[in-house]
Amino acid sequence: MTSGFIADLTWRGLLHQTTSEQLSNHLETPGRLAYCGFDPTSDSLTVGNLLPITVLARWQQAGHRPLVLMGGATGLIGDPSGKSSERQLIDAEQVRHNIARQRPIFARILDFSGHHAASIVDNADWLLRLGFIEVLRDVGKHFSVNQMVARDSVASRLTQREQGISYTEFSYMILQAYDFLHLYRTAGCTVQLGGADQWGNICSGIDLVRRIASGDAFGVTNQLVTKSDGTKIGKSEAGAIYLNADRTSPYRFHQYWLNSADEDALKFLKWFTFLSQSRVAEIATEQARDPAARSAQKTLADEMTTLVHGESESRRAALCATALFGGDLRSLDEQSARDVAADLPGCMLARDALGVNAKPLLELLVETGLAASKREAREFLESGAVQVNGERVALEATLTNASFLHGRFAFIRRGKRNWAVAQLSP
Repeated sequence: MTSGFIADLTWRGLLHQTTSEQLSNHLETPGRLAYCGFDPTSDSLTVGNLLPITVLARWQQAGHRPLVLMGGATGLIGDPSGKSSERQLIDAEQVRHNIARQRPIFARILDFSGHHAASIVDNADWLLRLGFIEVLRDVGKHFSVNQMVARDSVASRLTQREQGISYTEFSYMILQAYDFLHLYRTAGCTVQLGGADQWGNICSGIDLVRRIASGDAFGVTNQLVTKSDGTKIGKSEAGAIYLNADRTSPYRFHQYWLNSADEDALKFLKWFTFLSQSRVAEIATEQARDPAARSAQKTLADEMTTLVHGESESRRAALCATALFGGDLRSLDEQSARDVAADLPGCMLARDALGVNAKPLLELLVETGLAASKREAREFLESGAVQVNGERVALEATLTNASFLHGRFAFIRRGKRNWAVAQLSP
């Protein structure tokens, strides 16, 4: 019998491997506890971290209990998996700060109440109490160096003479395995979830549970997902897409999903949202019938922004996107205008005693990158291809006080899709 959880991951194209054919039988009993670890080396999680969080949420929806493991101790070392060089170590105070900043993200996606309530633990609570000799004697003796060296995360580094791998990072898999043993003993946790790159670490934990506690434990890994062009999910031209609003605004977050390629949008709906199989099929039909309407991208952007930032922020971000697409941004409130401005190229103008120096649009088009030269800027203006805040402007146009929304922003549009913003300095 295939469990609902495994069947769901399979349909979504996320299932990579399971460690035992007995897992489905194990999951027939509701209320099983599974954990997934998160690295506190940054003060905000990114879109790349959304997948394991949503996998935990799917685990919960299948009638089981999710456990979030914060790496308050392992974060002091860093997982070498997927890394081509040694991590920069961060101090304990920074790790604690990062954990505090990351915690609210989980509360937005997981349910911490009810019979299958989620929980959060920090491995600093037990790993920092372990003695070095105790670890070597009671844990280290169960690990084969031959097998550890053969792991991809280690083997790839050993062949790079300039980088190599330190004993610190080499020992990471021992600590992660001990986490599984500790959670098995203290909480009855029997399953670890993670990305495909965590397969070796998960197997080490399962083996340690069997050797020391004579217990049965299981692992499930999801595919490491990338965009259709092969690039990493969660990256944009402007940098990483964070889950904290002060690092990536809800508007920019919404834009990230809205700008998904056609071949990615439907996959992302499966991977990241909680829409039903029938609803995704409906959207796929709509997308095929009218690709220009971009129904998959719009649904994806709305669903993801609601999930991470809430319904009101999602509506506001959608209004910003509509205003930008339509070309008239005069209806935006000040915060929305600020969010849109932060996502556009542009320039900053100094104020004078009268409010602002009148600035010819001819020059601004070049300064903001909307034109390569004054000659090209003149051609754009003469052809009527330039608008400021939704109003078409002529060749001799200049920016004045009245040109700035909320006394600060002048949105310049060239053609249909090329935008920039001129801002008055505070």
